[in-house]
Amino acid sequence: MAVVTSSLRCATAAALALHHHHHHQPASLAVRLRFPRHRIPTSRAMSSSSPAADAAAAPAPHQAGPWYAVPDLSLRDHRFAVPLDHSSPASPSAPRITVFAREVVAAGKEETLLPYLVYLQGGPGYESPRPTEASGWVKKACEEYRVLLLDQRGTGLSTPLTTSSLSQITSAAEQVEYLKHFRADNIVKDAEFIRRHLVPDAKPWTILGQSYGGFCAVTYLSFAPEGLKAVLLTGGLPPLGKPCTAETVYRACFKQVQQQNEKYYKRFPQDVQVVHEVVRYLSESEGGGVLLPSGGRLTPKMLQCLGLAGLGFSGGFERLHYLLERVWDPVLVPGAKKNISYYFLKEFDMWVGFDQNPLYALLHESIYCEGSSSKWSADKIFNENGSLFDPIKATEEGRPVFLTGEMVFPCFFDEINALRPLKEAAHLLAEEEDWPPLYDISVLNNNKVPVAAAVYYEDMYVNFNIAKETASQIAGIRLWVTNEYPHSGLRDGGPHVFEHLMGLLKGKRPLF
Repeated sequence: MAVVTSSLRCATAAALALHHHHHHQPASLAVRLRFPRHRIPTSRAMSSSSPAADAAAAPAPHQAGPWYAVPDLSLRDHRFAVPLDHSSPASPSAPRITVFAREVVAAGKEETLLPYLVYLQGGPGYESPRPTEASGWVKKACEEYRVLLLDQRGTGLSTPLTTSSLSQITSAAEQVEYLKHFRADNIVKDAEFIRRHLVPDAKPWTILGQSYGGFCAVTYLSFAPEGLKAVLLTGGLPPLGKPCTAETVYRACFKQVQQQNEKYYKRFPQDVQVVHEVVRYLSESEGGGVLLPSGGRLTPKMLQCLGLAGLGFSGGFERLHYLLERVWDPVLVPGAKKNISYYFLKEFDMWVGFDQNPLYALLHESIYCEGSSSKWSADKIFNENGSLFDPIKATEEGRPVFLTGEMVFPCFFDEINALRPLKEAAHLLAEEEDWPPLYDISVLNNNKVPVAAAVYYEDMYVNFNIAKETASQIAGIRLWVTNEYPHSGLRDGGPHVFEHLMGLLKGKRPLF
């Protein structure tokens, strides 16, 4: 494939998608909004009885651990006690959460004066990488920066929101009020809190945003540009300009997903028949599916979820094909009943990462909302494409079964065991309208912060045309458009991608 590059002027680390028409009616919005903010659960016991006792109980705003090592890198853990709600008046009794960040430097540079580079991970709902050695873009960045790997609030070690931790909040309406604090606007406010407590003289720093991390970076450019020295974006330019851009995104993404399916089956034509057999087996099974090791259910529509990790990342086609090779148990005894293998079922569970990171499923559509509800946009657009993506109809007609991409559907909260307790909250979130702004187009139009962005021409997750339209709204942005990498370019070719973007920022590559 020829490499398309030009200096023109971006969810996810792992996941999936599919469709199921859901008849559950969410509870009344009016009821939910009556819950006052003081009923939001706090991250520590609120038993103190005086202001002095409150102050004594308040956690230190910043705690730093000792340096430790992995091959060729030194690391140090930082924990920050930040407000759950940055907009509420600061008081010792206000709910606080922990935000974790790991500082990384090249071995021997612990005391060297270096500027900070903050990494914002894709998602939403996924933690920063855990370095095991000096490699990839981190190794390259450590040549001239102190890298700060930020676990965005609710992920990793930053007061992680899991099915079990969220179960401490017993009301679905209160879960929603809590979850509303875990979007890009508050991630940016956390970053600014950390910058003021960590950086000498609170100087501006550089940020690198991958995928959803890039969305957060554009929110940063909109509301706190004074904290930024420069911005690097990789597959992370968000859609702008509407109260909810989800439908626009999913319409564009479905077209790209269709193309990726067509490419996949052209590469592995034998898998058309394999998937047909699996769909028939599942649809004829009791209840329309089979039990997974996790306690969830594999149905034909859930099977389509394999597309998110399988169709859009480097090496995904191959991994998907080798997984489908192992779908059936061998027949050891003539006449024995045909079964899907435990190997396949276990692998499917591991491909579907929503059970460990429920924030992704809960908040995915809300990342596109500003003052408007998503109303299960992906489900709506799926239904518009229903005939094309219907697995049973495709099997009956002998067409390839198209897998789905980065969309979250209501049936996840029925078929994925760990998400079932969060079903009511998910439906309330889909109807939620009270989402604060994430971007300020007038500020972006007058941007003065140097920005360089890698835009992947065949990105299945962040549509190329939408990314290009957004880039036209950010003054001074330098674009590198390429089809050399898919969405996972920073992982696949990190040193090259990082170096290329730094070259754009430093003027090593001409504007025209």
